[in-house]
Amino acid sequence: MSRVTVFTLGGTISARGGDATRMTGTEVLAGLGVPDKDVDVVLRDFRRLPSSSLSFEDLAALTEEVRETVAAGSGVVVVQGTDTLEETAFLLDLLCVTGEPIVVTGAMRRPDLPGPDGPANLAAAITVAADPACRHLGVLVVLADEIHAARHVRKTHTTSVATFASPGAGPLGSVVEGAARILLRPATPSAPCPLRLDPTVRVALVTLALGDRGDLLTGLDARYDGLVVAAFGAGHVPTWLVEPLEKLATRIPVVLASRTGAGTTLTHTYRGPGSEHDILHRGLIPAGPLDPAKARLLLHTLLSTGAAGPGGYDRPRITAAFTHLTGRVF
Repeated sequence: MSRVTVFTLGGTISARGGDATRMTGTEVLAGLGVPDKDVDVVLRDFRRLPSSSLSFEDLAALTEEVRETVAAGSGVVVVQGTDTLEETAFLLDLLCVTGEPIVVTGAMRRPDLPGPDGPANLAAAITVAADPACRHLGVLVVLADEIHAARHVRKTHTTSVATFASPGAGPLGSVVEGAARILLRPATPSAPCPLRLDPTVRVALVTLALGDRGDLLTGLDARYDGLVVAAFGAGHVPTWLVEPLEKLATRIPVVLASRTGAGTTLTHTYRGPGSEHDILHRGLIPAGPLDPAKARLLLHTLLSTGAAGPGGYDRPRITAAFTHLTGRVF
């Protein structure tokens, strides 16, 4: 018999109406109906929060318990709200290096609305977490019977039950007739080395917009340990922000990501002022295929693990961690 430990954190899957009332973990599991007799499901009623209110302290505590659970030979399902689901999944992917399946799931429709998707998503997630064929895939996200890698998946629609997709990659597989079918396997793990999470580390995320004068960058290095810039297109910034970003990159790590939500940042296709070639050669670090939110988490864990110190930061080490996900060296 396989064992799966379910950590419930709250979210739409546990919502009672539109207010702050949350169902218990036991009540959420009760929606599954008759359990699979081949799976021993253990409940951990961990938090009862909307995912927009989860903190790094919450996730550090969750990570510690998940590590202990998988070390004991159990698969894991984390159930939470979908607003930050992709970030929780990627953070667990960076921090929990294990062969046991770890699956994150949730729901887009409350239990009191017609056609709630929570029970089906939870049942599929437990199926994946209990399946030996789903080991060594990294952390997975399972919703709408699709199995996604944490590093690629993102929420793409505010209300659709099919909101989770992996732009540029696609799902790793699906759940069909109550069984997982894996079609693809990631070539490398997301974490290039053992990482940890220090909730006191502060990494800013600044999204550029047309006409942006860079006001949010002023004095940023005095308040934050690192910065991710969600730039235009494949990694472009206004010409007047090149110098401020270059100065910031001498003091704190600055990662260049794309605000588009799909595709990788480039390195040398465009070479004019403010282009990816220009800005990367001024000390910024390319995010590669990671979207800005995930790039922020990778930088946060790298800084938590000793990639920064009183004498500055280890740019080669941080760059290597990002290029690890692409197979290319900048």
